[in-house]
Amino acid sequence: MFKPFANDTDVLNVNGDAFTVTNGETHIAIAADIGIARDKTGLATALALQKALNAIVDALQKDASLPARIADEPPAPAGKTDNPFI
Repeated sequence: MFKPFANDTDVLNVNGDAFTVTNGETHIAIAADIGIARDKTGLATALALQKALNAIVDALQKDASLPARIADEPPAPAGKTDNPFI
């Protein structure tokens, strides 16, 4: 089950990889090149998209500490590490 904002590893694929939802703890990326036909396959595709988007909206609405906007930059490094290539 896809849990929005739960981790930085999950990817939800719809119709193979025609529509992908890539999870992240602060951002979710959506990429698509998909058509929805007026048939049972199209209905299944539309329902899968609806389920994914509803889960994202639900996660955002339930977050009591949702900020007005998050920073686009990654956090500054917390410390130093040895270079393994030297």
